[in-house]
Amino acid sequence: FLRVYKKTSGNGALTLYLGKRDYVDHVQSVDSIEGVVKIDPADLGGKKVFVQLACAFRYGREDLDVIGLSFRKDIWFKHLQLYPAADHKPTLTPMHDCLLKKAGEQGHAFTFDIPVNLPCSVTLQPGPDDAGKACGVDFEVKTYISDVADPEEKLDKKDTARLIVRKIQFAPDATGAPGPKADICKSFMMSDKPVHLEASLDKEIYYHGDPINVNVKVKNETTKTVTKIKVTVDQTTDVVLYSADKYTKTVLCQEFGETIEANSTFDKSLTITPLLADNKEKRGLALDGRLKDEDTNLASNTIDGMDKEVLGILVSYKIKVNLMVSSGGLLGGLTASDVQVELPLILMNPKPQGKVIVLPNE
Repeated sequence: FLRVYKKTSGNGALTLYLGKRDYVDHVQSVDSIEGVVKIDPADLGGKKVFVQLACAFRYGREDLDVIGLSFRKDIWFKHLQLYPAADHKPTLTPMHDCLLKKAGEQGHAFTFDIPVNLPCSVTLQPGPDDAGKACGVDFEVKTYISDVADPEEKLDKKDTARLIVRKIQFAPDATGAPGPKADICKSFMMSDKPVHLEASLDKEIYYHGDPINVNVKVKNETTKTVTKIKVTVDQTTDVVLYSADKYTKTVLCQEFGETIEANSTFDKSLTITPLLADNKEKRGLALDGRLKDEDTNLASNTIDGMDKEVLGILVSYKIKVNLMVSSGGLLGGLTASDVQVELPLILMNPKPQGKVIVLPNE
């Protein structure tokens, strides 16, 4: 059965119907938003009915809006007039047909085509004491009663019905490309031989929640001892709205007590799993767009294709592998140094398996 999402305005004149709230960005194209608005003309007071799709960046709490600052910046929006006699006459799809059955004779269908260059939905994790809606990029479908398509005055809440939707990306089909590899050869003071470090990943793309095997090879030709190996995963969030607002947060830091003696080698896979569950208290961490309090995950990598001139949030990850090298002796701890390599990491959600939608009999 098709799950129908609906929202009715406070005055009961409008009811917004959508068949889904997640719309997939395929890079070359984006799923269209197909919906229906049920309109009761008797409650309009002679005004018109519009429906709007808006992509916006929210960067503050709405309850602070009393000081006159706008905490919501529209990135892109489009209005369609549905009543009376709208020019917008979409080609009806099976989704429309199902929603029109729910809405009845007062249903008016609409379709929005989402441009491919818009950012995906991203939420910045609020702190434990933060109130109001979370910062980030979101998409909203809103139907409202007004005399004009884009009224300057604030609309009365009773004259509107709105639903937040998400624009999301899934991992592309397996490319068969090998995972990234990086290596370094580092020499130390008072030592004429180096330490060789190589790190690699088994594949190019990992799904959220799946374990990641970091293959580590070390050739220690020095008289020093590698006392442990530290693996970290960093998330870099580039808020394009502000040219300088780019920051990095560590989402995993794991130490492995692997000792690599002088003049020896090491070859092993170290398993890590970066999870949102381990980072619930980190304010500003980028998450995949959230609907109310539904479960989500760390934000997925931004796939190339988004127009960077369009304001949004770009997300990327990297893995750092550090060898902690001690020189031994009485000053071993004080003179310790490290050897580090970095690997790019792509974290995404898999494409859901195709499902057959069975329309309810009515």
